[in-house]
Amino acid sequence: MRVIPDSLRVTAVPQTLNKVERDSLELKCEVSKSTTQHSHVSIAWYRQRGSEAPVEVISLSRDFVLRAGSAYAQRQATGDVRLDKVGETTSKLTIYNLHPSDQGEFYCEAAEWIQDPDKSWYAMTRKRSQGALVNVQATDKEFSVRLETEKRTYIVGEPVEFRCTLEAQNIPDRYFSISWAFNSSLIASLGPNAVPVLNNEFAQREALGQLKVAKESDNVFVLKIYRLRLEDSGKYNCRVTEREKTVTGDFIDKESKRPKNIPITVLPLKTSISLEIINNASNVLEGESLRFGCNVRSGFGPQSRFSVAWQLVDKLNRRSEIVRLDREGTLQPGPSYAERSSYGGIQVEQVRPGSFTLEIFNSVKADEGHYECRVAEWTRTLDGEWQMVGERHAGTPVSITALEAGFAVTAISRTPGVTYNESFDLQCIIKPHYPSWVPVSVTWRFQPAGSTEFHDLVTFTRDGGVQWGDRYTGFRTRTAIEKAESSNNVRLSISRASDTEAGKYQCVAELWRKNYNSSWTRLADRTSNLLEIRVLRPVTKLQVSKSKRSITLVENRPIPLNCSVKSQTSPDSHFAVLWYVHKPSDADGKLILKTTHSSAFEYGTYAEEEGLRGRLQFERSASGGLFSLTVQRAEVRDSGSYYCHVEEWLLSPNHAWYKLAEEVSGRTEVTVKQPDNRLQVNQTYKNITVLENQWVTLECLVSSRTSPSSQLSVEWYVWRPGHPEKEAVVRLSRQSTLRYGDLAALGDLRSRLHLESPSPGLYHLSIQNATVRDSGAYDCRVEEWLLDPSDRWYKRAEDLSGLITLTVKQPDPTLQVDTATANLTVQEKESFPLDCSILSRSSPESHFAVTWYNLRAKEAGSRAEEDEEEEEEREAVLSVGPDAIFSPEAGRWEGRLRFQRLSAVLFRLTVLQAGGADTGNYSCHVEEWLADPNGLWYRLAEEESGTVAVHVQDAGSTLQSVICSNDALFYFVFFYPFPIFGILIITILLVRFKSRNSSKNSEGKNGVPLLWIKEPHLNYSPTCLEPPVLSIHPGTMD
Repeated sequence: MRVIPDSLRVTAVPQTLNKVERDSLELKCEVSKSTTQHSHVSIAWYRQRGSEAPVEVISLSRDFVLRAGSAYAQRQATGDVRLDKVGETTSKLTIYNLHPSDQGEFYCEAAEWIQDPDKSWYAMTRKRSQGALVNVQATDKEFSVRLETEKRTYIVGEPVEFRCTLEAQNIPDRYFSISWAFNSSLIASLGPNAVPVLNNEFAQREALGQLKVAKESDNVFVLKIYRLRLEDSGKYNCRVTEREKTVTGDFIDKESKRPKNIPITVLPLKTSISLEIINNASNVLEGESLRFGCNVRSGFGPQSRFSVAWQLVDKLNRRSEIVRLDREGTLQPGPSYAERSSYGGIQVEQVRPGSFTLEIFNSVKADEGHYECRVAEWTRTLDGEWQMVGERHAGTPVSITALEAGFAVTAISRTPGVTYNESFDLQCIIKPHYPSWVPVSVTWRFQPAGSTEFHDLVTFTRDGGVQWGDRYTGFRTRTAIEKAESSNNVRLSISRASDTEAGKYQCVAELWRKNYNSSWTRLADRTSNLLEIRVLRPVTKLQVSKSKRSITLVENRPIPLNCSVKSQTSPDSHFAVLWYVHKPSDADGKLILKTTHSSAFEYGTYAEEEGLRGRLQFERSASGGLFSLTVQRAEVRDSGSYYCHVEEWLLSPNHAWYKLAEEVSGRTEVTVKQPDNRLQVNQTYKNITVLENQWVTLECLVSSRTSPSSQLSVEWYVWRPGHPEKEAVVRLSRQSTLRYGDLAALGDLRSRLHLESPSPGLYHLSIQNATVRDSGAYDCRVEEWLLDPSDRWYKRAEDLSGLITLTVKQPDPTLQVDTATANLTVQEKESFPLDCSILSRSSPESHFAVTWYNLRAKEAGSRAEEDEEEEEEREAVLSVGPDAIFSPEAGRWEGRLRFQRLSAVLFRLTVLQAGGADTGNYSCHVEEWLADPNGLWYRLAEEESGTVAVHVQDAGSTLQSVICSNDALFYFVFFYPFPIFGILIITILLVRFKSRNSSKNSEGKNGVPLLWIKEPHLNYSPTCLEPPVLSIHPGTMD
């Protein structure tokens, strides 16, 4: 619950104001709120004097409706009272033409309203401001009134005059109105225009010249009655009201004053008559006649006459005149009895002089009261006018018992429960016992069992007729109605009871009265108690077999279901049988088939949804107590709990079939199974290793299956090295449709696959031209499909074969190159051959890539390090790829190379125009290439040949060249005799050679970088101390 804080603030300036009559008054009030919810504010101004109750001046409701209080409504209508809004939170009260009555404390009150969800408003809080005390000083406008008459007692026929005198200042400049009253009832009134307005009978008397109302002067008003009557006795008074004329020309009342009442008494002429009234009964039943007698005795003599008026004073002391018989014998009915008298309902007679009778026929409850006979005695005066000398009255009370008093109806029956074809009586007892002339109508009403509405069955009308209702015409043939002669009781007898007559009965009695104009009035109606009649059916003897059983069968077999009725109520019983099935997933059973008691068939929703109509067969035995239902071609989904619901039907007395009883049989648990799974696939694990480009066949053998008529689908999978999941290779569906997996679709595997089934249950997957990428673990997944009873194929089982590990290998490398070393000495400008001989190869289809290298000896180190290791600078001379494409010739070899392929395994490179720079070690590098099944070449092996040491001799120094080229000879001749000298020479040569190399450019001729080759062996001798000279000569290449 959320509480809304009170944020309403109502403030006004407390002050005391002194005003003079007709001044204006302005007061302000500030009302504010800070409520976040949607709310309305109402504002009201009040005036309070001391302990008196506050008087509302004007208010603005929460619906923004401006309304003045009753004391200020007239002044608000003339514009003298206003409520204005002069700011966001400030309202201003303005009163023009202040009156002395406006004196008091003025304050404003505000309320904050909020609306509930039911659209109703309620005030959350209400607060008032401090008050402003207003004093209004009155001007001299007081006046007084005086009423005078000559005497207080008069005789009938005498005149009387009342004078109302006004005493005030400046009367001609002011407006006054005067009203005359008799016994507090208005007689006449005069406005400021002095035009009299008379009321009721005084207007008639004024028209006849018997009365006068006039303004004699500005301050004197006169009421004259020229001939007083007895009824003119009473209190007279006048009231003077000052009125103020507004700017619109209208008058508003201000102060009003009246003097004390002046009572007068009008004495009648004295008479000596006496009255005696008699009646036939003081207590009668409504509808009976009233008879009154009024006997008059008088001492005036035969010259006097009588006028008689019959009047009724009811219990509320209201007087009404029934009829008047004037002195001339003229009959004048009263206003309330004129129509009734015209139909003869009221009769007045003068039986003899001084004896009068009044008879009222067909009395009603309104005729109850005190009846008076008023007799006036008249005598003729000397001037010939009739004058009433006196009046006497006498009365008698009459009590009328209403016909509906005690009117009650009761319904009874001695047989509230009956069985089919029995009879029962219903009595409608009416109280009290009315005379025969009192009309009563009685209606029996009926509410059938299970209904909520009553309908009329039969009616005894007020005139004795019988009217049947049009709703239940079948009752007339089996119903008798009788009305008692001594009373209005009605008996209803019904024979051959059935369900149609079962229900609630009620009688309704209507009391009628015939009016004076021959019309009928329903005085009352009474409804009896409800009387329920139960029509019971025969006690059932229905028994249905409750035995339970279980059935387990294979699909496509029939399901036999039996429903046995062991006993029945009647040999004429008919049966309706409803067959149900209950599944574990369902809350209730579902209807399969219904056979009605008339042997009609109705299929249930379950039969329609599951397509059972064509598979159901219903039978009934000749004895009639055994019912059978067979579900043909059972399916697995037909499994469930089956039972029957038996209804016993009999023929009612209305020749309509009704359901007497129903019972449920025991359940039959039915389990429909699929054939047992016998699918088995060979689980033997195999390892197969093949070389590339060979064919390989993988076998998938189904050793057993569930049914010979089943269909199989086979799908091959492979786990490849480096792949986290197995991949589908190919699938052969049960319709023999071949579909390749993503693996086969992406590469060339699809064109190399061959799937066949040489015999039932045996499947071969052949891979042509196997590649290394085909390696992996293969298995097959076999699905067995069976045909269900609805001719739909379903997968009964599936099984996986054992893994077949396939390894596809490349050929083993057997490449072998001749590694023998050789020494070759050639003369400058001669050619020398470099052979590359392949002794063995891995495959006859292999190709070779051959590269010849030149390895030149080179010494590395610095002067500070004398024992540096020797290195070889390797330079590619020529490269021939496996596709017989030659690499570009190096700069110094350009034009001097000749390539020859002497055989498939022998390659020769001939260097033409040999020079000293060609001296060095030479070798060849051989790569063996093979093409895979996809035609892609890959390098299978590589080998390095032995080195060939080539020395190119200078043509001018043959001996020196020979000695220097022969290491053994060089050491033998020069080294041993001169070891110390040799070491010194070598040191000098090394220093000189290093300094020369550092000054040379690292690039050779035409910007070709010089290859760093292994330094060849140098022969040092006194005759060959010069360093070798390297040069590049043009040559040719074959």
